[in-house]
Amino acid sequence: MPTAPGTRPASERPGDPLPADDPELFELDLRGLRGRWAATAARAPIGAPAMTGADRRAQALGIAGEWLMEQAGTAVAAAAAALARDTDRWDRGPIVILCGPGNNGGDGLVAARRLAAHGARVVVALIASTARPTTPDAAKNWDRIVRDERITIVHAPVARDVQLLGNGIEKAAIVVDALLGTGVSGPLREPIRSAVELVVRARAAMVPVLAVDTPTSVDLTSGDPSDPAVRADLTVTFHRPKTGLRTKIGRALAGRVLVAPIGIPQEVDRA
Repeated sequence: MPTAPGTRPASERPGDPLPADDPELFELDLRGLRGRWAATAARAPIGAPAMTGADRRAQALGIAGEWLMEQAGTAVAAAAAALARDTDRWDRGPIVILCGPGNNGGDGLVAARRLAAHGARVVVALIASTARPTTPDAAKNWDRIVRDERITIVHAPVARDVQLLGNGIEKAAIVVDALLGTGVSGPLREPIRSAVELVVRARAAMVPVLAVDTPTSVDLTSGDPSDPAVRADLTVTFHRPKTGLRTKIGRALAGRVLVAPIGIPQEVDRA
């Protein structure tokens, strides 16, 4: 039978709770989160194809993709709150979350909802030519946040809209890059390209940047970036460390890396 969205797989029950089930998660600073997820960070690293395969095999076992996204997005939200507080920026401005149209953006949407529930000012920008996300799980989370009056929502379907969004970006508490994850290949297309350039400008203005899974344009397997690429201060990746974030270039672009458990059983991993 499928695993219900709020149910942890049996293989994940030992040890610390998963992010969405952890009542203390938003009380932790970055050091605390690193300690909380130390066992996950100690696992052997994998690349993008292996991660995609593990995700698919987990869902084939009946673990809902929506539930995995809830875990990932909650981990991102906790890390974003910790980054904002650790840099004394929690009350300086909104947390700006740039969401692409796929599941990486879906993680960002979950993070937005969780952050708003913990009192953050949140601005979500959907960077996509479509009016809503294109994957089923991300679309479900989009439908949740559009009804949430605590969250300011912007749609930027073309480069000009992204440029307008960038006016005043230096006033953000932090910027969250939830644009593209494991599926990046080739040159970036608009409006994603302009959004990456916006993140680059924000960091140049001393706004901390958190990347979801990988900085956009950085290959999770090789660490090789496209141009332009996001340089993050903190990256939250999932299930296992990624080989690309351990290379010299990947490590430089990812900044500090947290590896959050999201409920994928280790037995679905394959060498």
